[in-house]
Amino acid sequence: MAYKLSILDQSPVIEHSAPEEAFQETVRLAQTAEQLGYERFWVSEHHNSQDVHGSSPEVLVSYLLAKTEKIRIGSGGVMLTHYSPYKVAENFQVLAALAPGRVDLGVGKAPGGLPLATKALQFGTQNTGEDFNQRVRDLKDFLYDTLPENHPLYGVKATPTAKVKPPIFVLGGSPGSATLAATLKLPYVFARFFVPDEEVLKKSAEVYREIYPEGKLIVGIGVFASEDEKEAESIAKDSYIIKLHLESGRTYTFTKKEQAEKFGNQSEEPYRIEVLDSKLVYGKPEQVKKVLDELHQKYQVDEFILHTPVLKREERFRSFELLGPTNLFKEISTVK
Repeated sequence: MAYKLSILDQSPVIEHSAPEEAFQETVRLAQTAEQLGYERFWVSEHHNSQDVHGSSPEVLVSYLLAKTEKIRIGSGGVMLTHYSPYKVAENFQVLAALAPGRVDLGVGKAPGGLPLATKALQFGTQNTGEDFNQRVRDLKDFLYDTLPENHPLYGVKATPTAKVKPPIFVLGGSPGSATLAATLKLPYVFARFFVPDEEVLKKSAEVYREIYPEGKLIVGIGVFASEDEKEAESIAKDSYIIKLHLESGRTYTFTKKEQAEKFGNQSEEPYRIEVLDSKLVYGKPEQVKKVLDELHQKYQVDEFILHTPVLKREERFRSFELLGPTNLFKEISTVK
């Protein structure tokens, strides 16, 4: 197999599922992913959401580590703009000490919620507002104890000191985030399921490979597989990406127009909304694999993290089963 496959799960609200039910579905999916040979299983961070229950990835990661045995478990990701890099480093040092060699630390700069939730997250703190790039640099220095002597916090240690450090993955959807990851020599995850523009993927992959040729390039991609091609098309056809463009120039991505409108209203800025095709890859397993093969060849993708924004519990679960490496690459394994 030329590339690896992983899963991103957001503990979605399906059929008005309660948090308890949704999280048990996440556990079931993680255990199944382990059995099917997926490389890693990541959970996301969203706040004050009516659509997904996953608001605290570091807590959920710890539980999933206890419920699985071998698969890598991680955040996809921690929204670092809200938090102290030092505290994030300590959280994941603890996780890495509990499950050596199985913990991933993915970090992103998206707010993970509406402006009111961001205000709540930072309420009562001394959030200095330094940019995301500096926070990632600080996080790396805290985690690997490489803080430069001229840093105002030089001498502090992120404890406990785990023997096997969790790798840091930079999540993004632009050449800028690719540049950051490459410059810091970190794995880069391009969120194609949020940024379906292939030209942006192309530029991001090029700049990452140019700066860091030996780096790990991962693409998070929206997929849905079914044994029935017509069923796959019927379920996937209503998948869209909603872009909110604020007058200040900032752009945010949503899956529902109502979410974008709420964000725009809470931002207190003039805004416009754009509806785009999500470019969800769907069809029979072999049809999905063909697209993945093409992207792998075209952009030297080392791994795909599969995201399935389908609000049908068993159909969604079955899709991950069909695309599991032990199933999808069965023919290749047999030949070997």
